[in-house]
Amino acid sequence: MNISNNILKHYLKNVYFITGTAYAGKSTTVKMLADKFDMIFCGENYHSAISDTVATPDLQPDICYLNNITDWKAFVTRPAEEYERWIFGVGREAAEFEVSELISLSRNKKVIADTNIPIDILKEISDYNHVAVMLCPQSMSIDRFFDRSDPEKKFILNIIKSCDNPEAVMENYRRSLALINSQKRYDEFADSGFFTIVREDNGKDTKEEVCNLIAKHFGLCK
Repeated sequence: MNISNNILKHYLKNVYFITGTAYAGKSTTVKMLADKFDMIFCGENYHSAISDTVATPDLQPDICYLNNITDWKAFVTRPAEEYERWIFGVGREAAEFEVSELISLSRNKKVIADTNIPIDILKEISDYNHVAVMLCPQSMSIDRFFDRSDPEKKFILNIIKSCDNPEAVMENYRRSLALINSQKRYDEFADSGFFTIVREDNGKDTKEEVCNLIAKHFGLCK
């Protein structure tokens, strides 16, 4: 069954998407907007409770990789190229779960989502004033990837530290991050035509400023 994009766009009219590169401030901004404008908050991997249960290896092999993993050390020591392929494979497989969940949540209330839906799909199912792209220089995306308190990042960091030769494992993982946040990927976001904000490494706290800029872009401000 295929649902036409104009139908999906109609049912997603109450959904606002934030996408972009790592460490650009997406999670923080989504939470701030949800709190400030009384929106339903869909943080990173908000769909996973459903997708982890419903996904099947024949239809969603990349999502199912995590369901069946028994050795997390193997996860962090995979070749960087395979890690990159898997990350974007999960994003594309998860897009159907995201869209389904967002349609369900947004019927009577505005929703703000930290999304990994590929940019080409967002162009088809949403509008300019419902999508914001947040970008971060590659050096920040890599060097500060673990400078966050969320459990997932802490878990991965602890797995890396538990490996034999953790320095080499960390270097391999950093190379994976470099591919995921490569200049090519950055340019795909920057050239998407969507409203874009770039995080600057100047030490200033710009959370409120960024939140207000995106709120204005989304038309949330009265």
